[in-house]
Amino acid sequence: MSYTEATIQLLSPEGRPVENDANAELWPYINRLDDDRLREFHRQMVVIRGIDLEAANLQRQGQLALWVPSVGQEAAQVGSGYAARPQDHIFPAYREHVVARIRGVDPIKIIAMLRGVSHGGWDPAEHQNFHLYTLVIGSQTLHATGYAMGLTFDGATGTGDPERDAAVLVYFGDGATSQGDVSEAFVFAASYQTPQVFFLQNNQWAISVPVTRQSRTPLYLRPAGFGIPSTQIDGNDVLASYAVSARDLDAARSGAGPRFIEALTYRIGAHTTSDDPTKYRDDEQMAWWTARDPIERFEAYLRSRGEGDAFFDDVRTEALDAAADVRRGTLALESPPMSNVFANVYSEPHPRVDEQRAWLEQYEAQFADQQDEQQGEASA
Repeated sequence: MSYTEATIQLLSPEGRPVENDANAELWPYINRLDDDRLREFHRQMVVIRGIDLEAANLQRQGQLALWVPSVGQEAAQVGSGYAARPQDHIFPAYREHVVARIRGVDPIKIIAMLRGVSHGGWDPAEHQNFHLYTLVIGSQTLHATGYAMGLTFDGATGTGDPERDAAVLVYFGDGATSQGDVSEAFVFAASYQTPQVFFLQNNQWAISVPVTRQSRTPLYLRPAGFGIPSTQIDGNDVLASYAVSARDLDAARSGAGPRFIEALTYRIGAHTTSDDPTKYRDDEQMAWWTARDPIERFEAYLRSRGEGDAFFDDVRTEALDAAADVRRGTLALESPPMSNVFANVYSEPHPRVDEQRAWLEQYEAQFADQQDEQQGEASA
């Protein structure tokens, strides 16, 4: 229903290795991974799904203003997320929860933002260069391209030093490719030969609009018109996601210019918790993709390598514990003080801001006085 002849796949839907001429150059990237890293791929996918489902439940119970599910897209994110090096900069959209977790962001920081008690989320410098979520569709591709241009100007790439050379990884969806920002990012990336990888998670839907209506040709072909090499992968195959991302990030860091990856996957859940996908999706398509679940596929692969029940039981327990931690952490969140809205308007103190803060404090004090009066009358 979605794969093409160009789709790179290292694991079949049944979890069996796929070795052919098309992917021969990619298996060395997988063969250098040890068993612990392969287990970590699975652990991260399972745990984030547990967190994801719990967060959706919390939104339904009125504890969040919104939640953005990533169920079904775990392999695309985990593989690419682990391909990035610590010095690389990652620019997400708003669904890359597991990449955030890989880079050290506590899921509660994402929860706080979507609960409305955080003015942004986190400091990228404190979380392995994982930048803030971007809700304006496609704009993060321009942010990422500008940053990648800066890396080039600063001489932070293409030096031949693997511990120093940096690249930029930017995530976006198929709907974002219809935005002018993305095409503009391609223009500047190609012109300046920026050290970056554009990672498109094609989950088949721009809210309710199918990708077939957005583009008459496969999206991986589009960057060729800008002079950017591209690859289409099976986004539900965590090994393909890792290997192609690692290869392309290596090329970007070396000074070979930008690369583009289209990861074919599927958004199993709603676009957000404000969306009802039953209004526009058919059961046949859902069944086709559900049968290609990235977690089940990779579990089958690990079992074929000798991994036993004890490991998978341990991971499922960890996912339940992580979900419980998210629930406790969410319920413990408190509303920030109103004064926070004035904290980052200017870098230095400003008299107009001080004036507005004083006015608001006086305004709110009126209600506090009224409440005290009412309580006094009630007690009398």
